[in-house]
Amino acid sequence: MDFTEALVTWPRMHHLFAVLCLVTVVYKVSLLFAKRKAGFSNTESFPGPPGHWLFGHVLQFKQDGTDFNQLMEWAKQYPYAFPLWFGPFTCFVNIHHPDYVKTILTSTEPKDDMAYRFIKTWIGDGLLVSSGQKWFRHRRLLTPGFHYDVLKPYVKLMSDSAKTMLDKWESYGDTNKSFELFEHVSLMTLDSILKCAFSHSSNCQTEGGTNAYIKAVYELSYLVNLRFRTFPYHNDLIFYLSPHGFRFRKACRVAHSHTEDVIRKRKEELKEEKELDRIQAKRNLDFLDILLCARDESQQGLSDEDLRAEVDTFMFEGHDTTSSGLAFILYCLSCHPEHQQKCRDEITEVLQDKDTIEWDDLNKIPYTTMCIKESLRLHPPVPGMARQLTKPMTFCDGRTLPAGCLVGTSVYGIHMNATVWENPYVFDPLRFLPENVSKRSPHAFVPFSAGSRNCIGQNFAMNEMKVVTALTLRRYQLTEDPTCKPKIIPRLVLRSLNGIHIKIKPVCERLTWIISINSRLSLFEANTRTERQFPLRCKLLKIRLVKILSLNKFSSGVSEHMQ
Repeated sequence: MDFTEALVTWPRMHHLFAVLCLVTVVYKVSLLFAKRKAGFSNTESFPGPPGHWLFGHVLQFKQDGTDFNQLMEWAKQYPYAFPLWFGPFTCFVNIHHPDYVKTILTSTEPKDDMAYRFIKTWIGDGLLVSSGQKWFRHRRLLTPGFHYDVLKPYVKLMSDSAKTMLDKWESYGDTNKSFELFEHVSLMTLDSILKCAFSHSSNCQTEGGTNAYIKAVYELSYLVNLRFRTFPYHNDLIFYLSPHGFRFRKACRVAHSHTEDVIRKRKEELKEEKELDRIQAKRNLDFLDILLCARDESQQGLSDEDLRAEVDTFMFEGHDTTSSGLAFILYCLSCHPEHQQKCRDEITEVLQDKDTIEWDDLNKIPYTTMCIKESLRLHPPVPGMARQLTKPMTFCDGRTLPAGCLVGTSVYGIHMNATVWENPYVFDPLRFLPENVSKRSPHAFVPFSAGSRNCIGQNFAMNEMKVVTALTLRRYQLTEDPTCKPKIIPRLVLRSLNGIHIKIKPVCERLTWIISINSRLSLFEANTRTERQFPLRCKLLKIRLVKILSLNKFSSGVSEHMQ
């Protein structure tokens, strides 16, 4: 072909390319509108709030701390479930009743391919987002990492991390000024997860400046939420070319660099040792040891890609969700001094003169545990979950959703459902007395999800929340800052738009112990039958109290209290 023929042919090729592009666009648009039509058809039996034809319900979520209020208003109007549209083509059926939740969480349906797809670039195809045989294999390989023999030594490490944080708080205890809690707790839980799960001392709590990994996690959480709410960003190419896509990739590099550094250092340490028994002879096993040495029936371990995905997943899930839960627990106790004092009395009685908490102590603080659960009810660290149906699903009231539908579980909506919880906005730990729990559906309280895909690390998280709460109350009295109420917003985990602020002042530990003993002694002496039944215990309490008083001089205010 000579030059002249090429000049003649080129416009034809150009036109052909334009026609192909036009056909592709028309085909894609037709698919999107077919998806929209199917969304309306599939949710026909589920009435819901009216939405914008283009933006759906996105504009009704202001991201100003009132989003959950809007959600609960809709929940009152539409019992059990209602559709929510995110843009013109993506519809989730939002469920907020335990009977509906039971149906979806007891199934084996996979996580949805929309919201969870947006975080795969960050945490990979780990346990949180994987499905099918890969999920079953990984779950089986990772489960030994959460056996109580592995978790038991973590309590001391959690205590050490908590003490570092509480030492830093001493400067706040001498003032009457409030301080932002979430950042401190995030650093502490990151320090704890690195020590416990990866035997890695990072000194992240004591080094100056903002921790790069935590900053990256905050950025990634924000960008994933933004992408979900901005329907053009649902397209991978558009998001990739956008400024937000650039920020997302930059934050991913920081997060991946952090986890790769942890894995690299551990692999170097384990070059000589390949068996868990030999490693355990030298030190306590951790999560990463079990990951590196895990083998299935075919003696196949995790690939390097799978290993990093699971480490990224546990690094995020193990520190960010726990920090959210802990920050709101301490905030709730600061708002309810009467419950805070009951917890402190219980903790003081259990720990006595110990300056740390041990494994055996964790089951001896039932009232504190109930307060923790009540805070998790009011402020669930993961406010929502989503599944994609692979087959039709019929719910308790007979309504059915076909295969392909996206189902969102509003954990916050379930926990605040007035048909399930009396006075749902009131902080009442007694809801979790055994006799009260037995009256409710087990799916009325799901901070760690439920069913086969429940949180594999929930015992780790509960242990850490108990340890940190106990040591904090042992050392400080918490007070809310009424001028700075949290404005809670849904992200990947529950956060506050304006932070979480509290005030603290040191607790006189010896005085607290005496008050606790004296109050218990008063109860014994007030009941003559009890005193007759337990004369030895009553006598021991008296001896302990007299011994402490003989060793210390207290102010007139203390004496008055004792009288």
